[in-house]
Amino acid sequence: MGDTTPEVTDLLQQLIRNACVNEGTAESGGERRSADLLASYLEGSGLDMERYEPVPGRGSLVARMEGSDRSAPSLLLMGHIDVVPVNPDGWQRDPFAAELVDGIVWGRGAVDMLNLTASMAVATKRMAEVGFRPRGTLIFLAVADEEALGTFGAKWLVEHEPDAVRADYVVTEFGGFQMPLPSTTGTKLAMMVGEKGTYWCKLRIRGTPGHGSMPYRTDNALVKAAEVVRRISDFLPETQIIDAWREFVNRSDLPPDLAAALLDPQRLSAFYESSPDAGLARMVHACTHTTFAPTIMHGGIKTNVIPDSVELHVDIRTLPGQHAADIRIMLNEALGDLAADVEIEAQSDDEASASPLDTPLWDSLQRVTSALVLGARAIPFLIVGATDARFFRRAGSVAYGAGLFSDRISFTDFASMFHGNNERVDQESLRLSTELWEGLARDLLG
Repeated sequence: MGDTTPEVTDLLQQLIRNACVNEGTAESGGERRSADLLASYLEGSGLDMERYEPVPGRGSLVARMEGSDRSAPSLLLMGHIDVVPVNPDGWQRDPFAAELVDGIVWGRGAVDMLNLTASMAVATKRMAEVGFRPRGTLIFLAVADEEALGTFGAKWLVEHEPDAVRADYVVTEFGGFQMPLPSTTGTKLAMMVGEKGTYWCKLRIRGTPGHGSMPYRTDNALVKAAEVVRRISDFLPETQIIDAWREFVNRSDLPPDLAAALLDPQRLSAFYESSPDAGLARMVHACTHTTFAPTIMHGGIKTNVIPDSVELHVDIRTLPGQHAADIRIMLNEALGDLAADVEIEAQSDDEASASPLDTPLWDSLQRVTSALVLGARAIPFLIVGATDARFFRRAGSVAYGAGLFSDRISFTDFASMFHGNNERVDQESLRLSTELWEGLARDLLG
């Protein structure tokens, strides 16, 4: 059927222009627009399609290619269709214009993860149109609400419509980027086999109201909150060399001294503090630490009123084996003598999850990626954010994050684009990912 690059490029551009911005409220997102777009795109290809909308506008699409053998394994290709909010002031180009410039598509969601969603849809349609009839069932899921904990998307589907999305194997975001570490045995492509946990919380910092004209010796909640932010930002949890990080380092075939440094808690900090590659430094730090990021603050009611209450939102990412009680201990340690003035309210508590490596899905990923990127080898990695894979792991599926990216965009730029400025993806990466999904389905499902 020829090169699908123009087709996946056009579909990605349309998804970006739909601007399904998820602000974390039930009213935001509007993913129905992209679910309708994808349904229209797939129509006529022979796939069985169903749409699900737990609240108005928050639509997801399931497209199925039924297998010929009920005992054969099933594969779910899952891509989310919502994107995070954006401040266009920091962008070189309109974040929702989806401009194609010199072989690169610009726009919010270009890497997170509308690129993979578009390529999954194109690969699924291509297989249906050429008459591919797998032994095992192939499912494409374009899902809503990934960027706000999956409440109206994957979580809802797994809980309320399990038969529609149940699969032995699940592939979602993200993987397939070439690691910037100097492997001694050729290119290594990181694929996500697990993810850190998420503990989002709201801190209420109390003070005493007063007149803004007399600030001396007042109990100003905003001033106190500023100190809380500083302490949380400066807090340094201990370095932990978890099994997933050790497996990644060992399989990367690094020079011996570098490998030893990355596995030594005493030497690791020197590596990420001195690395000129900011993206690599952030990744190494996040994979070996519990992280705390103050992200939102609200406080005060009037310019001349000393505020008596401030709300601070903190994004905490936990390592495998950590629980809410462990995080509360860390927060109290960070707050010190201010802990008594701070009320902690948990908003999300999702513990870390992972899938094993000794699976047919991992073996298929190895075979297909090595064929598409000659000489490359897939290695397991821990994603430091959260994905919808966690809901499927808990339901019994093996779930990985995959994809394929060219080396046209550096790892540093790639890492900075997630929820950042100037998201963009090159067409070669779109082609590679499309071929990955088709190759994976054919190899795994037969």
